[in-house]
Amino acid sequence: MHRQRPKDKDKLYALHAPEVDECIGKGKARQPYEFGVKVGLAITARQGLIVGARSFPGNPYDGDTLQEQLEQVECLTRIKPQTAIVDLGFRGREIDGTTILHRGKAKRLTRSQWRWVKRRQAIEPIIGHVKDDCGMRRCALKGQEGDAHHALLCAAGYNLRWLLRWIASFVLFLQHLISSALPENRAFAFRFAPVIA
Repeated sequence: MHRQRPKDKDKLYALHAPEVDECIGKGKARQPYEFGVKVGLAITARQGLIVGARSFPGNPYDGDTLQEQLEQVECLTRIKPQTAIVDLGFRGREIDGTTILHRGKAKRLTRSQWRWVKRRQAIEPIIGHVKDDCGMRRCALKGQEGDAHHALLCAAGYNLRWLLRWIASFVLFLQHLISSALPENRAFAFRFAPVIA
């Protein structure tokens, strides 16, 4: 470790975690680098459900991962995505049958397309929740196969949490309807309201 130089290949980044073999530059002042494997998430634009999670070993360029990510979404959902809203790392990429939208094309976008591009910002909090709440920040599974399984499991965990929140809000809505229809049972209806954390 002492003899390593910045341009060396196959460097050892951490003695306590020798499986970490990739350094990903993020370009942010607060956290300029992340160590591990790059994971791509495909998220629905309206509901915010994760429909694809794939790990990309070897730290490839973002634009080179788009085709594989869209193929995974098509395999899992049996629907080919018609529009992909991406960030500027995917500039210059064209996929047959899929419209690629990013803010680099601002002068050529229609008003409705520009609204969709603004919707891209909603993905960032989802990525943060997957990292912090669902455990994607640290993978305990071994190798590239473990990284791929870990990404899928974290995405499934996020979707389950999303579904449980939806069910709890639906139960509260039904409870409110019942209590407003039957005023004599109002105290009974709210006594057993579920707690949402």
